[in-house]
Order: sequence, then structure tokens, then C-alpha cells
Amino acid sequence: MTSSDAIPVPKTSRGERTRQRLLVAAERQIGTRGYADTSVVSITTEARVAQGTFYVYFRSKEDVLRELVQRMGQRLRRALTLATSGITDRLEVERQGLHAFFAFVRKNRNLYRVVEEAQFVDEAIYRKYYTDFAAGYRAALEAAVARGEISPGDAEARAWALMGVSHMAGRRYALWDADTPFEPVVEALFDFVAHGLAPRGR
Repeated sequence: MTSSDAIPVPKTSRGERTRQRLLVAAERQIGTRGYADTSVVSITTEARVAQGTFYVYFRSKEDVLRELVQRMGQRLRRALTLATSGITDRLEVERQGLHAFFAFVRKNRNLYRVVEEAQFVDEAIYRKYYTDFAAGYRAALEAAVARGEISPGDAEARAWALMGVSHMAGRRYALWDADTPFEPVVEALFDFVAHGLAPRGR
């Protein structure tokens, strides 16, 4: 079987609950121990199910990782959509999106780490996580240019640059530092995004 083969779907609500328990356990195990040090046994032990039960829902540990990466993408996009719903100005979307992203990372540290683990296991799904996000970002920036909300520019390059700002600053101030208030940092990042490095008035 390949990663493109369909994973069995539970036929009952009880089966789906068991499957979700396995995913939650895998998220915690991989997020705290790393992919290499996580085993099917450690996942099933945490989920409190028999080892054989794992293979009813997943073919391998790799399958679980792939699904968790997809889950991260879905959850993050939903969080950002909810946080920016109703905002019509693109720059304010960027500001509120940064706040929502940092809050999401702090609440989902393990899931965030799972995505980074994926690059060493399945580079295709790791890349897809970012390219899918970038595609939507690029389209949103292009639309904002058309409405006159931001200056014209290479939307593809801008999308990746803005993702890079969130990603690296998110590591420093949301993933590695769980206690310091991140709101002032987000405002500093937004100021950089909105105004750049050039002296004001130039």
C-alpha cells in the first residue's frame, strides 16, 4: 500500500471515538517524544486500547503522522478564519491573524511539533501543508491588492515571507516560551509587516 491508498473509515460512532483516541494519543506521543521515539505500543498504551486495535484504523505509524499534519492544517485555518471573520481591511486581518496564530500554537504545541517531525518522514505531506496554506494566502493578498488595501507586489513571495515571520516568531514566542505575554511581540511583528524597515516618511 502507498500513502495515497484510503485509510479505513470507522463504521460506527464507537469506532470513530476509538480512532480519535488513537490520534490524540499519537499527537501527544509524537509531540513530546518525537516521531522516532514514538512506537505503536506507546500510542496504544496511552490510548488504552489493545495494540491490534491500532491496525483496525491505521496501517502504520506513518499514516497517523500524515493525518495529524492534515488535522493541524484544518484546525489552524479554521482558527484563523474565525479570528478574522467580518474584518474587511487586509492589514487588520494580518494583525488579528498573528494574534490568533500565536494563541493557537500555545494551545496546540504538540500538534505544531508533529508538523515539523513530518519533514523527516513524508516530505510530500510536509510540503503540502505549507503549499496549501500559501496558495490561499496568495489569493487573499492578490484580492487585497485589487481592492486597494495593500500595495502591489509579488503575492507568492509575500505569502511565503509572511508565513516565515509567523513560523519563526511563533517558535520563539509561542512554542519555546509558554509564559511571556505574546501580545506586545505580535504588535511589533505587525508593525514590521505593515511598515517594513525603512524610516517612516521615506
